[in-house]
Amino acid sequence: MPIPPPPAPLESNPAQAVLVGLLNLSCLGLGYALLKQWIPAAVCWVATVVLLLVALPADVDGIPTGVLVGYGVFLLAAAADGARRGLRAPLALGGTSGAGASGPGSRAGAAYRRLALPLALGLVLLAVPVGGSVAYGAARDEAVEQSLLARLAEADKQVKSVEGQSFGGAEHTYRKALAVYQELGTKHAGSRAGRLVPDRLTEYYASVSAPYGQKKYCEAVPGLQHLRALPERVDRSLLDGLTGKADDPLAHSWYECGVAGLGGAGTEATAGEHLNALQSTFPQSPYAGKVEPAVREALTTRATAISAGDACAGVVALRRFDTSVDLLQPKATFASVARDTDKEIQKGDFSCGVEQFEDKEYTEAVQTMTEYAEQYPDSPQTAHAKSIAIAAEIADETPAAGKRLPSATAPGGSRMVMVVSNDGPGEVELLYTGPVTGRVTLKACGSCTAYAGSLRLGAAKPKVCTGPSSKYPKATLTLPAGDYHFLQKRSGSAGSLSAADKSSTAKIEPGYSYTNCLYVTSGFGF
Repeated sequence: MPIPPPPAPLESNPAQAVLVGLLNLSCLGLGYALLKQWIPAAVCWVATVVLLLVALPADVDGIPTGVLVGYGVFLLAAAADGARRGLRAPLALGGTSGAGASGPGSRAGAAYRRLALPLALGLVLLAVPVGGSVAYGAARDEAVEQSLLARLAEADKQVKSVEGQSFGGAEHTYRKALAVYQELGTKHAGSRAGRLVPDRLTEYYASVSAPYGQKKYCEAVPGLQHLRALPERVDRSLLDGLTGKADDPLAHSWYECGVAGLGGAGTEATAGEHLNALQSTFPQSPYAGKVEPAVREALTTRATAISAGDACAGVVALRRFDTSVDLLQPKATFASVARDTDKEIQKGDFSCGVEQFEDKEYTEAVQTMTEYAEQYPDSPQTAHAKSIAIAAEIADETPAAGKRLPSATAPGGSRMVMVVSNDGPGEVELLYTGPVTGRVTLKACGSCTAYAGSLRLGAAKPKVCTGPSSKYPKATLTLPAGDYHFLQKRSGSAGSLSAADKSSTAKIEPGYSYTNCLYVTSGFGF
């Protein structure tokens, strides 16, 4: 029995190979399906499903690069494998027809004609992955837009959340929002969010500068300084009409806050700093030209307050005002105001001492008038200040001595002599006030000792100053007639158990001369 010959190998069909490869590039494994190769077709379907699960929904960051590269390599491998398998695979795509269709050439032509429609279909199906890529790209772009709009909305929310707060407390939040606006407006300028940034910066300006519109000038200064510096932090193309807009409000706020703070408790230094900033930053501003007249007017107001009201509180405010004036630049411009301020402070110090004396604040009056005499030794009121200090010191021990303020001038008329002697072991100072006020210091009596005191009622007083007159240090006073209060202030010494201040009174009458012997007892005396 004859053995049948082996089947002739199938002829290669390049068009068929191209068809299968193109159909596999459709992402659906259609080339394998055409060849009825279902296992590799299923692999293509699984790969495409995995890609869809990773890609959808569209994300701002898109599909991970590794996934895309891997899937692309897979598609190319599937296309190459499909082309290899389809090169000689038998496909039933319809038979030949028509007369004269014989011979190899006519059979090849017929095969190409049979493949024309499937090839065209394969090319059409390539639009599936291409269209999918385009659609995915559009979805991803929209996701990016929505993400940028969400960031813009969050920045807007931050700005809104700090409205009404001081800029110092809200600065961190404002700067965070500003950084977002800057990034959106520059790195994403073409996005919908980026195109909205100029309008948002206008609203940002309104929020930060709100205190100025409310005439809260001191509160407005930090925010306006921040707004003036925006061109250094934000692209100028985004600052639609905002560049330089803060200049005049800042100059105005510096002026109003600076003038209002002159002499204020805790604001004296910042007042000077604000006015200096105004004059150095905006020297041509109309507000800069108003500084010197405003400072002088403030001085007049404070000087008037001293004479019309609480002198001590007024001079304290005037000293704070002086601190502000000392800070002002240039010095030459404010030299005259500085001199006048010093004069008003001198007047205020004296008025404060008088006020304290009249309010029976004798300790304070002593300190104020003593300091006045030391600070202003050439003042025509220095002698009077010393008299008031002496009278206040006596009145602190004997309140009756403070019934009236010592006179600034001594009375005329005759004067009576009072010789004061020291019969005590220590140096003694005698203060007196009446028609005239003064003090005299007597040296210690070297041979004198303290007298023994007694607590018995009606006990005899010690006989003092009974020795030779030359023994006792002396001082002579010439006093107009009138009632006087005396205060003896003796330094402690050996043998004296009591060095307390001692007060007394005396009436000086015309035509008499007087002696006054000062002594010390071991317990109680005078």
